[in-house]
Amino acid sequence: MYTEKVMDHFENPRNVGEIPDADGVGQVGNPTCGDIMKIYLKIDDGIIKDIKFKTFGCGAAIATSSMVTEMAKGKTIAEALQLSNKAVAEALGGLPPKKMHCSNLAADALHAAIQDYQNKQNK
Repeated sequence: MYTEKVMDHFENPRNVGEIPDADGVGQVGNPTCGDIMKIYLKIDDGIIKDIKFKTFGCGAAIATSSMVTEMAKGKTIAEALQLSNKAVAEALGGLPPKKMHCSNLAADALHAAIQDYQNKQNK
């Protein structure tokens, strides 16, 4: 059902936790299945220097959260905004079709955290 990469990111998630003084925080959820993802960013000179996540959800939700943090770390804000849920799923070798709609909210959470950061910068 799940690829080896999905299972690896589920069993050994990367970048789990919170950043207390985060520059941006984004949270998204799917009321249908109950998955909730929260992403914390530390940005320096337009580059994502640190990124952490907390996810309440199924194995695929945890795996996509872990993968998106790996994909975004070290990228510029513009590069990170280009990451899509589809790209995250592809980086994991795919997700079962019934998991795509609820489990792969990871890029949405990343984009929400970037939006939060940008809103704070514009104040």
